[in-house]
Amino acid sequence: MNPKQTLKNMANTMKMAKKPDRDEYMQHLRLVLLGIAGVGAIGFTIQFVFSVFTLGK
Repeated sequence: MNPKQTLKNMANTMKMAKKPDRDEYMQHLRLVLLGIAGVGAIGFTIQFVFSVFTLGK
């Protein structure tokens, strides 16, 4: 790849980007926190199930 073209593409991307308003930011924050909580709940459930099975042996 051409480094000059890559930098030009990066600059164009930054020009097109916009700062999200408060409502959009809060919506993204809620989705990210929900995803983190979901992954944590799945991990906790798996750990709990396997700890119960290992104690039963």
